[in-house]
Amino acid sequence: MNHVKAYEEVIDFIAAGTTTQNVIDFRPSEAAQERLAELISREKQGALSAEDRSELDHYLQLEHLMRLAKARAREFLAE
Repeated sequence: MNHVKAYEEVIDFIAAGTTTQNVIDFRPSEAAQERLAELISREKQGALSAEDRSELDHYLQLEHLMRLAKARAREFLAE
């Protein structure tokens, strides 16, 4: 099964160029959100493979990075 990789979406977002407001407005695709929900559900059931665990870890790292970027973007807009 070909899963959406969250980091590819973020790379595309950055590579396309952006503005402060675009950073604040960024949301993962519906497919990425569904995949994350699936991984979280499987984690709760104790049914994650090592590959799935790695993918979930990537999602969580990217979420943290984007939260930091959004907070910084809000600071820039407030200046």
